[in-house]
Amino acid sequence: MERYTHPSIDAVETCAVFHALSDPFRLDIVRTLARRGPLNCAALSCDRPRSTMSHHFRVLREAGLVRTATQGTEHINTLRQDELERRFPGLVALILGTTVPPELTETAS
Repeated sequence: MERYTHPSIDAVETCAVFHALSDPFRLDIVRTLARRGPLNCAALSCDRPRSTMSHHFRVLREAGLVRTATQGTEHINTLRQDELERRFPGLVALILGTTVPPELTETAS
């Protein structure tokens, strides 16, 4: 059984998060996990090669964005949304496009 390592949420840095999300496919993975919940790699692959998917998930894990667990032969990926929200309040909502920056709401008044 393969075991994955995940950084402590306290060790996660914003530069690593932004680097991981700079790839549009990885950003889409994060948004899909936020919307649909835990998913296996196949559900997120969009017919990409396994080696490519392994790379993308490694980058997301190392950045602290996702947690991967092995269940039988499947690798289930979960967005670390609650942990990330505690570490970086508002960042997940910004990534997901579910918040309006305060400066925009102030000028609209």
